[in-house]
Amino acid sequence: MSGLAAEAAQNFAERLAQCAYPGRGLVVGRAPAGGWIQLYWLMGRSPGSRNRVLQAQGAALRTRPRRAEAGVGDAALTLYEAMLELPGRYIVGNGDQVRGVAEALAAGGSFEAALAGLEREPDAPNYTPRISALLALEAAPALALSILRANPADPRRTDRITWRPAPPPPGLGLGLTTYRGDGDPLPPFRGDPLWLPCDGTPERLLDRYWEALDGENRVALAVKHIPEEGGPGQIELRNRG
Repeated sequence: MSGLAAEAAQNFAERLAQCAYPGRGLVVGRAPAGGWIQLYWLMGRSPGSRNRVLQAQGAALRTRPRRAEAGVGDAALTLYEAMLELPGRYIVGNGDQVRGVAEALAAGGSFEAALAGLEREPDAPNYTPRISALLALEAAPALALSILRANPADPRRTDRITWRPAPPPPGLGLGLTTYRGDGDPLPPFRGDPLWLPCDGTPERLLDRYWEALDGENRVALAVKHIPEEGGPGQIELRNRG
């Protein structure tokens, strides 16, 4: 096992499989047999957060209420498009910034500029980070990942961090989670994006990540496979039974 593959396996074990509450998460990586992978998952502690499913509409992914008669908490924060596509560009994230990024890119703007005016979520005392990623395949493959999180010295302010890493090798991806574990308040993600495994078919990755997420808190998981040179992605889904 290469050094990066070993690091990815360790991160998967420690930051997902042994972590009761990593919160929402995303991964952007390369499939071992060709093409690209995006993952997105939901976790929840409250009845409202757990009353959600992920729903694919073509190549787009949205959160929806599981039961319409039950609440989902603050719908402005819990109901959103989690994956959107433009020609050659694929966006994933944990809130309505996904729509904002797509609209900005369509108008000729940039990933960074689309996020520049946004704040971390206003759900004090947790101040959930906004996590986002872009895979661009118009020319040479390019990645961008972002986290908007509360400043640790003054949570009324937002730290905005963007990474532009080189694309990962086949079988590996880079990921972000909203939290580092359970707590009150919840501890936000710190450090660089995590190397995580993408070494399997979309169906195998769906099984592997689903089993890694805490069985009490996991809500839904999606894996999108994107052709090597671009084109519509295909989404595999799993929702809490």
